[in-house]
Amino acid sequence: MGSEAGGGAAAIDLLRSAAPFLPDADLLLTPGTGLVLVDLVNGFCTVGAGNLAPVTPNKQIEKMVEESTRLAKVFCQRNWPVFAFLDTHHPDKPEPPFPPHCIIGSGEENFVPALEWLENDPNVTMRRKDCIDGYLASFEKDGSNVFSEWVAKFQIKTVRDPSYLNVRWKKV
Repeated sequence: MGSEAGGGAAAIDLLRSAAPFLPDADLLLTPGTGLVLVDLVNGFCTVGAGNLAPVTPNKQIEKMVEESTRLAKVFCQRNWPVFAFLDTHHPDKPEPPFPPHCIIGSGEENFVPALEWLENDPNVTMRRKDCIDGYLASFEKDGSNVFSEWVAKFQIKTVRDPSYLNVRWKKV
């Protein structure tokens, strides 16, 4: 296939049609794209901020926060939807096997300093969660799901999650 003229392009097109992940350039301006930020909180990303925070500067975390901040600014400037999950726990409800972390009132449960401005941006939907699975944590007592409602309201077809730097885009 690669030896034929255009065979490489055909292979890439075939891969793109079958793969759920696509490069930034293909989807950045596509209607129906939403930005999802997952656990960009002090307790996971700020040096020395808690039991699960890095103890020394970490280039991968720094890059993730920088990319998340850059994308959040772009999305908010264009009035595009942003959904942020924030790990937040009550002190009397442990999350085994993890040590206590992101306890309400500790500051660990809050956005990293570079993203604090998102708390007041009208394009941002925030969801504090007390478990690993953000989707499950988005269920309300009446059975509705805040994340599903966000997807439906903004007709989200593609999600951008910069917290997974190796996976750039995901179709939903």
